[in-house]
Amino acid sequence: MLFIFDFYTFFCAIKTSKVMKKIVVFASGSGTNAENIIKYFAKTKTGNVVAVFTNNRNAGVLERAKTYEIQTNVFSKEQLFEGEVLHKVNEIQPDLIVLAGFLLKLPANIISAYPDKIINIHPALLPKYGGTGMYGMHIHKAIVANKENETGITIHFVNENYDEGNIIFQQNVVLAGDETPEEVAHKIHDLEQKYFPTVIEEILNLKS
Repeated sequence: MLFIFDFYTFFCAIKTSKVMKKIVVFASGSGTNAENIIKYFAKTKTGNVVAVFTNNRNAGVLERAKTYEIQTNVFSKEQLFEGEVLHKVNEIQPDLIVLAGFLLKLPANIISAYPDKIINIHPALLPKYGGTGMYGMHIHKAIVANKENETGITIHFVNENYDEGNIIFQQNVVLAGDETPEEVAHKIHDLEQKYFPTVIEEILNLKS
């Protein structure tokens, strides 16, 4: 009788166990945020990064993904907007698409196929310093030039317009006023590394 009870409990546990969520990362550059996310979720039972997509065949993120044996997909701008990228994403059926330093605007076909399942991180406190052309060092230089007393990160859902999706999370950092753009970039990088993976995990948990 004890054996039967134990088997039944084990069977129920299997049926009710959480399914690992699938994360797809889009990146255009070195991939430090992508690698941080990969490493973070390798230690959790919430989800895994299953693929990295990039529009830059020379992007450092490709080597980082290779190190962790993550599937990679390199595509052109034409393939992105003509539907080939959407087809490849659909084959994976991700629970969440994460833009981590991805510089192209996602087409409407991907956004409509994955409503509230695409998030982006922006290196400023939106709505300030958002929009076309505002990325990376362009933002940090503008913040220094305008003598801002704070900056930060914004994690938001992606819609059809640059940096206008609903805000999920923000974290600020105080500026002394004498920082260089490079020093501002370093402070932002620290925030991204600390908060981006944990916010992703919270989103995945809400989708359970």
